[in-house]
Amino acid sequence: MPAQSPGPRPLHVLQLLGSGGAGTGEHVRSLAAGLVARGVKVTVSAPAGAEHHYRFADVGARFAELPAGSRARAAWRAHTLAARADLVHAHGLRAGAVAALATRARPVPLVLTWHVRRDSYGPTAPLRDATEAMVARASSVVLGATTELVDRARRRGARDARLAPVGLPSPRTAPDDAGGSAAARTELGLGESPLLLATATLEPGQGHETLLSAAEHWRARGAPPLLALVGDGPLRPELERRVTREQLPVRLLGDRRDGRRLLAAADIAVSAGGWDGRGLAAQEALRVGVPLVATGVGGMPRLVGDAAVLVPAAEPRALADAVSGLLADPARRAALSAAGRSRADTWPTEDHTVAHVLSVYDEFA
Repeated sequence: MPAQSPGPRPLHVLQLLGSGGAGTGEHVRSLAAGLVARGVKVTVSAPAGAEHHYRFADVGARFAELPAGSRARAAWRAHTLAARADLVHAHGLRAGAVAALATRARPVPLVLTWHVRRDSYGPTAPLRDATEAMVARASSVVLGATTELVDRARRRGARDARLAPVGLPSPRTAPDDAGGSAAARTELGLGESPLLLATATLEPGQGHETLLSAAEHWRARGAPPLLALVGDGPLRPELERRVTREQLPVRLLGDRRDGRRLLAAADIAVSAGGWDGRGLAAQEALRVGVPLVATGVGGMPRLVGDAAVLVPAAEPRALADAVSGLLADPARRAALSAAGRSRADTWPTEDHTVAHVLSVYDEFA
């Protein structure tokens, strides 16, 4: 009996990830799971902490550590991995810069997903502009999370830039029930006080100073709401000092794996960043049915429509007034909860995201 000829070799894609902030790590995990389920071989390369946090291997991807702290060492490691891949998909400018260097010697199709915009000012601005131009021009295609990022990529010289649908990853745990929400409130010692929840890395541009300034206004209430900040980052010591010095009703919770449980316990979700692309924290709030107050920046207005209260960026009083108004109006909160769930039903799913990415891969692989 003649031997059967082997089937076609599966596509091998190298996913490059930087810090994994701004929801990028969850997106890569979701994407890796969908690609593996469709027969694609996936290698995820990122700093060691990313695998501990996101568990890429649990969805069938191979994990390869990417050295941190040295772009040259990271590029060499990525070059070695790219030599065995059919296509490289970088997520974010940091990973894109590493990928651009790694694929110079051996041209491999490079897909860049540009998730967020991070502006630089002063002496660092020319370096960031140059990095954006290098990455945009080295990429076979740039997938922008917002139309603004697509336009920016084109201005930086991208040969091909497109808007990318990005579905919110499914939670890794079952939705929290009322008991879980009650336990979260007890853990925080809330009593009858309202809970406000903000989820973002503690780094510049995320609006934490605006939130703390708004908390000064809430402090004057008879039963001020507690503002819980979920996330970690370089600004944590500075924020903690301000909270202590001004005795603000704010709790810094650090990175939490039970963010969905905390969100389900919240009366209002708050997003105060100066720019937001996909607004993953905002998406999660609307999907869970928690009323949202957010700054109307980046892709946020298009994302939420009329299903959230939008305020100007960097205006603490406007943010404080919007939150106080909602706390005093249960009927309005209930209406926003229902509108948020309905709005979430219109967003792209994970399947849409994976199908779109695969169609892009087919053009180049």
